[in-house]
Amino acid sequence: MFISCLGLLGLISLLTLQRTKEIGIRKVLGASITNITTLLSADFLKLVLIAVIIASPLAWFMMSKYLQNFAYRIDIQWWIFAVTAAIALLIAFVTVSFQSVKAAMANPINSLRNE
Repeated sequence: MFISCLGLLGLISLLTLQRTKEIGIRKVLGASITNITTLLSADFLKLVLIAVIIASPLAWFMMSKYLQNFAYRIDIQWWIFAVTAAIALLIAFVTVSFQSVKAAMANPINSLRNE
């Protein structure tokens, strides 16, 4: 999880550097910090959600095959996957929002002056 958070942090840092002028223009036109954070983090959260949707059936299948070898079997509950997805989305949001809030709070004059 730590390595994936570092990867997300690197990607959002690159994205904010590439979109610095856009963020500055949006701030000048009245966008709030919440709007800019939502704009930057929505794409990453969609990717994490797609990864959870792809990984959950595979994990369920492999876990059920693994658990069949034991004498005392348990059933895999659906809420385990829901809690895992919620935790993964929360960790991704915290990681991405750290950098996007930093970019949203920056002075727009500094980003637009370089043009």
